[in-house]
Amino acid sequence: MSDLALDADTSPQGSAAPDAAARKRPKPGERRVQILQALATMLEQPGAERITTSALAGKLDVSEAALYRHFASKAQMFEGLIEFIEQSVFTLVNQIAEREADPALRTRRLVTMVLQFAEKNPGMTRVMVGDALVFENDRLQDRMNQFFDKLESSLKQSLRDAATASGAATPTVDALVRASVLVAFIVGRLQRFARSGFKRLPSEHLDASMATIVG
Repeated sequence: MSDLALDADTSPQGSAAPDAAARKRPKPGERRVQILQALATMLEQPGAERITTSALAGKLDVSEAALYRHFASKAQMFEGLIEFIEQSVFTLVNQIAEREADPALRTRRLVTMVLQFAEKNPGMTRVMVGDALVFENDRLQDRMNQFFDKLESSLKQSLRDAATASGAATPTVDALVRASVLVAFIVGRLQRFARSGFKRLPSEHLDASMATIVG
């Protein structure tokens, strides 16, 4: 994996030079992380809807062939970002479900968590709303669609619990409608964030918006 190490303009300094060079070699799996981090960072820049492997390799100061030693294709790189999104968000979804007994508060915290995740990871937001996937393999967009379907199911469960607790006559139907509206709200906030150049924050007026939607 030494051929993937970033080039360093350092001159040999006696016997210490080989040790210094060795320290600069990425650990197993580290280069994959660096590639994904670079891709996410590039997605934060204006006009970054389509990123070439040539530009990504240039940012990392490696060859395109070096990228393909770690990822079979650019689509696989985007899959790596989607995996990060899925693992990060649904780990927190599970934690909120376990720790928050009040279903109404649980719903609010789920929505807040997803919007805050996007706010802290602008490049990932372009992936979540599909802007970065327009010219990529269709399976990537399908996977993000599945992400939002799964999120909607989590919201539906919390909303059903809340409707039942409040004595609603049709808790399942109520939960179905509200979960759909909340996911549309989340996606809309993320799209506005991405298409405003990350100026319109997803969390803007969030409490008032949630009070209107959820009550």
